[in-house]
Amino acid sequence: MFTTHPFDDDKLREECGIFGVSGADGAAALVALGLHALQHRGQEAAGICSWDGAMFHTQRAQGHVAGNFDRPEVIESLPGATACGHVRYSTTGETSNRNIQPLYAELASGGFAVAHNGNLSNAMRLRKDLVRTGSIFQSTSDTEVIIHLVATSNYRTLLDRFIDALKQVEGAYSLICMTPEGMIACRDPLGIRPLVMGKLGDAYIFASETVALDVVGAEFVREVEPGELVIVSNGELRSIRPFAPLSPRPCIFEWVYFSRPDSISEDRSVYSVRKAIGAELAQENPVEADLVIPVPDSGVPAAIGYAQASGIPFELGIIRSHYVGRTFIQPGDKVRHLGVKLKHNANRKLIEGKRIVLVDDSIVRGTTSLKIVQMMRDAGAAEVHMRIASPPTRHSCFYGVDTPERAKLLAAKLDLGGMTDYIQADSLAFISIDGLYRALGEANRTSVRPKYCDACFTGDYPTPLTDQDETSSVDQLAVLAERVG
Repeated sequence: MFTTHPFDDDKLREECGIFGVSGADGAAALVALGLHALQHRGQEAAGICSWDGAMFHTQRAQGHVAGNFDRPEVIESLPGATACGHVRYSTTGETSNRNIQPLYAELASGGFAVAHNGNLSNAMRLRKDLVRTGSIFQSTSDTEVIIHLVATSNYRTLLDRFIDALKQVEGAYSLICMTPEGMIACRDPLGIRPLVMGKLGDAYIFASETVALDVVGAEFVREVEPGELVIVSNGELRSIRPFAPLSPRPCIFEWVYFSRPDSISEDRSVYSVRKAIGAELAQENPVEADLVIPVPDSGVPAAIGYAQASGIPFELGIIRSHYVGRTFIQPGDKVRHLGVKLKHNANRKLIEGKRIVLVDDSIVRGTTSLKIVQMMRDAGAAEVHMRIASPPTRHSCFYGVDTPERAKLLAAKLDLGGMTDYIQADSLAFISIDGLYRALGEANRTSVRPKYCDACFTGDYPTPLTDQDETSSVDQLAVLAERVG
C-alpha cells in the first residue's frame, strides 16, 4: 500500500472525494476511474458500493484506488448500473477499516449507502443523544450519525427521513447516497464542499470535481446547488430544495489548493484563477530577483502568474520525483531528512548564485518552508524570498479539512517577522485576503456577507461549532481522531 504525502504532512489536506453513477452498465468501473481522478483529495483509503437491482455490494480498502480497484475480479464483484465511491484522508490517528466509505447499513426501508465529503460540526452531540436512546455505532465517523438519524426519524418516506436527518446536522457536507429507490446527491445549504453533475449517455454522474467527469467521458451539466437535493430514480431526475435559502459560502481553499488545476468551478478554470492569484501576489509583494521558482506541484500555476506579472523569469528550480510515496527511510532525524530528497531535489546549476522567489500555496506548520529554503541555500542561492498564494492560515478548519490544532499553525503563533525568521528566508509575504478575493473576480472581501468560507484565514466560521464549544471528553476525542471527510 502506497500513500502520498508530499513533503511529509505539512499541507492542508482535503479529507475526501466522492463520485457516483446512476444508470450505466458496469457503473463500478466508471466509479473506479472517477475516484482515480479524485485521488488527490484523499489518499489513505478508497471504497465503492454498487446496487444491482436486488442487492448492494461493497469493496473497501486502505491505500490508493490503483492497487485496490484495478483488478477485473474486484470490479466484477461490484455488479449493477448504480454505484458510488469515496477516497479519504483521516484527520489524525490511524486509518481504520471501519471508517472507510461508502458506509452501508440495512434500514427498515432497505439498504442505505452514503459517501460524504465534509465534516459535521455537531456530530459528537448528536452521537451522544443517539447512543443514549439506543443507537449502536459501528465506526467513529461523523458520517454514521446521518445514517442513524435517518433510521430513527419518524417520517414515513425515506426521502422525508433523509431530509429530517439533514435538518438536524450542522457543518459541511456533500453527499452521494444510494437506496433501493435510487440515488440522492446533495450539498449543505451553504455549499461549503463542492459537488457537480454530469451525463454520460442516459446515465447521471456526480463528482466532487469536473476533472472526474472528464476522465470518464461525461458531459458537465451543472453544479449541484447549495441546499439542493438531486434525486435520480428509474432514469428520471428531479430536484428539491428543502432548506431556507442562504447566501452560499463555498470553501475558498478549493481555489488555492484542493481542486485539481484542470477542474472547472463557477464556470472558471481553477488553473487560470491560480495564475491570477499569483499575479495579484506579485503586485502586492514585489521583490528584486532573478528567478521565480514554484514549490511543486501545487505552487506551479501561482508561480507562473507571479512571473508573468513581475517580469521575472519562471524556472523549475525544484525537481519532484513522481515515483515516491511516503518516505520509507525512517530511523534517525538525519536519515529521515535525507529522505526528503527522494521526493524533491534542487536544480543546483540553475539556482547557484541567483536571487530566487519561491512561490507556494500556503504555510501550515512551516516545516516544509524551512526545508525548502534550506534546500535553496544549500544549492547556492544568493537570496531566498518566499511568496505565499494565500493569506496566513491562522485558524483550524472544522468543515472537512485536515488542519492541525491552532496551536500548531505557524501564523497563529508568530507575526510576519517571526515566521520569516523561522523559515530562514530573506523575506516572506502572503497575498492579502482582499487580494485573494480580487483574484477571484470580487472587488474585495465584504465582512458582512463574504462570498466564500475563508475561516482558516479570518476565523469567520459560517456555521455554529457546537462540538468545539462544548467541553471535550475522552469519547469526543476518540471521534475526532478518526472523523472522515
